[in-house]
Order: sequence, then structure tokens, then C-alpha cells
Amino acid sequence: MNNSIFGESGIQITLVLILLPVLVGLLIAIVKTYGTYKDLKARRKLGEFQKKIQSMSPDELQIYERQEKAQSYQVPDNELSGTQPPSDEKGIIYNVNRVEELRVIPSKKSFVPQKYISPQLANLILYFIGFSIFWLLFGTTVGEYLGIKFVAPDADHVSWLSFGRLRPVHTNMVFWGWASFAMVGLAYYVIPRVSNVGIHNLKIGYYSLILMNSAVLLGTISLMAGINNGGGEYREYIWPIMALFAVGIVLSLYNFLMTVAKRATKEIYVSNWYIISAMMYVVVILVVAYIPFWQDGLAETIIQGYYMHQGVGMWFMFLCLGLMYYFLPQQLNKPIYSYSLGILAFWTQILFYTLIGSHHFIFSAIPWWMQTVAIVASVGMVIPVVAGTANFLLTFNGAWYQLKTSYTLPFYLISIIFYFTGSMQGTVEAFRFTNLIWHFTDFTVAHSHLTMYGIITFMLWAFIYTLVPRITGKEPPKLSVGIHFWMALIGLIFYTFSLMIGSTQRGLMWMDSKPFIESVKMMAPFWLWRAIGGTMMWISHFVFAYNFYKMINKRKEVFIPTTPAEILEAKRQLKNTEYIPTK
Repeated sequence: MNNSIFGESGIQITLVLILLPVLVGLLIAIVKTYGTYKDLKARRKLGEFQKKIQSMSPDELQIYERQEKAQSYQVPDNELSGTQPPSDEKGIIYNVNRVEELRVIPSKKSFVPQKYISPQLANLILYFIGFSIFWLLFGTTVGEYLGIKFVAPDADHVSWLSFGRLRPVHTNMVFWGWASFAMVGLAYYVIPRVSNVGIHNLKIGYYSLILMNSAVLLGTISLMAGINNGGGEYREYIWPIMALFAVGIVLSLYNFLMTVAKRATKEIYVSNWYIISAMMYVVVILVVAYIPFWQDGLAETIIQGYYMHQGVGMWFMFLCLGLMYYFLPQQLNKPIYSYSLGILAFWTQILFYTLIGSHHFIFSAIPWWMQTVAIVASVGMVIPVVAGTANFLLTFNGAWYQLKTSYTLPFYLISIIFYFTGSMQGTVEAFRFTNLIWHFTDFTVAHSHLTMYGIITFMLWAFIYTLVPRITGKEPPKLSVGIHFWMALIGLIFYTFSLMIGSTQRGLMWMDSKPFIESVKMMAPFWLWRAIGGTMMWISHFVFAYNFYKMINKRKEVFIPTTPAEILEAKRQLKNTEYIPTK
């Protein structure tokens, strides 16, 4: 079996898919190298400039004053036709042979606040994003501690901090706290923008914010206290708590529907299709998952597969794709490549994704025909994934050069690549042979992070870095955004690759009937790499939180004077701020 594993198509496809993000990451690194070098050079130049103006002599000041006067000179109509000898006293040809920047590379322009967003709506959006970041930090701190427990399982002996309680705290907090808050907050921007009207009711938005926060807070406390829903993964919150979350979503859904109903445009843009459908689906998913009377025996397993996969595909993925159809064209300043491909992806995802939940239970006791339908539908997901990926990448056509100077587009590109590789890897994982190897191993954990982190989280970061500067007029430091991007990406690769490799070996050991404890010992170094990668991801979240703070509270940017007038003004300001000792 070990000798023939690489002959299996599922394994071969998986190897190709997991290498794609690495190659794209290397490409982005090469493209961004010039920008990093340029930034460091500018900082060094600023230091040299400050030293220069401090030691500027009176003669040099006079030169700059003459140049400033010359450059502000307006040529009379008859000046060039007179009899005066040619000279450069007026500064007309000053620096004619000097180029400050490579003119073929566009310099990054600062955003200005968008006047069509009311301050009240902007505050609501920022509250949603702010709370989402809080839950991201809290939830991934719990996840970081869980990763450490794999390396040091005796780190504590407190019931509230046991793995069985903290694991659902982590998953539910990043699901219903981080990702859901960010998506709903961003939707409050997109829905009225593409409808060309104001939001229907701001108070409803705040009610939704309060209810969703209450659900995550109460759910976290109940899980740590040992009060949970029993079985299903990602539905550990008890039903009264999840009902609060559902009511919050219903209120925002009503708000969005009323806004779309009052739209000033004839067409309903595809973003609104995705967003509103996702909010309708999540309510249906929660109702189906929490009503008990059809969940006896194997029915509970089938419902669990439905709930778990629809939560990811028809809530998180569906809504983020809707946001992508708005924010990517906005960031590139060009229309989406094909509206028809967007509609094709929309309907085929609804058709196939709603049928694939049972592919988590291949070789189980559920009906064989149901397992087969799930596998066929998983293969059918190739259609919406390829349509969506092609649509997004083709939208980049003619704008790839923007990657050199943009701090947001790398997040877009990597999330799109992960959308393709992560989704296709999910299709391959549904094959019977690969399922036989990987099911019940940490490969599933790696796959969930490829999707919820590589796709959803990277998309949300891209959208937030796009939106917040547009509504505040303040940008984050490019260097710290780069740190955030690379730490998150490299950490994710360490995390997922180590678990995929180790889990494949573990599955083969089980198929060879090796003792279970041997597979546990074998996983030790892979769990260490999981902890290392997870730590990098966790640190990147604090960098992201710092960047968000800088976008809403930020000092003036570093400015290097270049013209004589700017240099003289800098000298005057420096002179006015010199320290004068007291007697």
C-alpha cells in the first residue's frame, strides 16, 4: 500500500494543489522585494535629509530661497521672444535630468474618506469589524493554547481549560465571532452601495450587533462551564444561545431586504444575490440542525454532515464570495470580468454544495447511495469553483502591475488561490481511497484551516484593508501589513503541510493495523510544527489588530521634502521646534 500511494489520482491531485499556494507566495515575494527595498531606502534618505537641514549653511539657504523664487516665477507673454541672454535664473530647467521615481511604476495613492457614507453607518461598520477583531484575538489565543497542548499535554489540570471544552470555544468563537461579525459588518457597506440608497434602519443594525455579541459571549461561558449541545461539531452552543444569534441574523436580513427593495438601480448586483442568499441559508441551516425530532440515530449523523458543510459553504463561503464580487473590482478600479460566470457559480454552488455533507461519512452506516451522491456532488463543485476562480483571476488582467505597490492585493490573490486549491482538495478528499486514509486524522483539521483561514480569513482581511481606509481616510503602515501577510501565510503553510504529511502516514499505519499509540508517537514532530505555524498565525492577528488601530487612530505619514519650498518650510518648522533651555 505504501509503495502505491502516489499512484492514486487523489493523492497526485492533492500534491499539486498544496504546492500552488507556495508557488504563488514565492511569486508575490519576488514582486514585493522592490517595494520593500524602496521603503528602506526612503527611510534612510529621510534620516540623511534631517541631518542635512540641521547643518544647512546660510549660503545654502540663500540658494534654496533663490530657487524657490525662480520656480514660482511666471513667464510673461513676451519673455521668450525678447533679447535677454539665455540663463536659468528663473529655475525653468531645474532638475530636468533628474528622475525621482521610476515613472513606469505607479506610486501608491492615499485614500480619502468617501462622502457618500454617513458617519453613523461608518460607525456601525467599524463596530462590527472591531468586535470581530476582538473575537479573532480571543478565539485564536484559545487555539494557540490548544496547539501547545498537543506538545505539552500536561500544561494544566483545570477542567475549564481542558481540551474538550476549549476546542469548541475556539471553533465557535472564530466561526460566529470573528468571521460572522466581519462578514455582516462588511455587508452593511456593500448592500446600500450597490443598491445606491442608504441602509433601511441603523438601529436594527445595532440590535443585530448586540444579539450576536450576546450569543458568542454566553456561548463561550457555557462551553467552558461544560454546558453544551452534546454531539455535533460547530453546533456546541445550546439552542437558546444559538437562537439569539439567529435572531440577530434575521434582523440584519430584514434590514438588507428592505434596503434592496428601495434600491435606486434596476438590476440587483450579484453581490447582493450572494449576501442575502447566505443570510437566508444560515437561518435555515440553524433551524434544521437544532430541531430535534428528526435526529434519532443515523439521522443525527446525516444532519451533522449537512449542518457542518452548509455552515462553511453556504454561510461563510457564499457571503465572502458576494463581498469579493464587490471589493475586488473596486480595489482594481475595473469591472468584474464576467457577470455570467458569477451567476453560473452562484446557481451551481447552490445545486452541488447542498448535497455534499455526507462525504464526511464515507464507509459509515449511512446508505451507500447517499455517500455516492455526496461524492458525485463534490466533483460537481469543480464547476462553481473553477468559474469563480477564473472570474476573479481574469479580473486581474491588465492590472497585475498593481501587486507591486498594493498592500491589499496580495491578500486577494492568496485567498483566490486558496479558494481554488482548498475547495478542490475538499473534492479530492471525498474520493473513497483518500477518505479511507485521511478520515479521523488531523488531515481534516488541516483542510478546515485551508478553507476557513486560507480562504475566508484572508478574504476578510483583504476586504477590511480595502474598506476601512476608504471610510476613515487613514491607512495602516505598509511594513506591518507585510508582516501580517507573510506571518499568516507562512504560518498557515507550516500548520497545514505538517498535519497533511503526518496524517497521511498515520492513516497508512492504521490501514496496516499498527497499534494506535504508535501513530500518536509518530505525530509528535508534526504537532510541534503545527504549534510553530499556529504561533506565527496567532502573532499575525495582533499585528492585524495594530493595523486596524492605526487605520482609525493614526499620526501623519513620513514625508520627505523635495522641492525648495518644501525644504525651506521643513527648515523653518525645525527651527521653530528647537529646544530652548530655561534659565
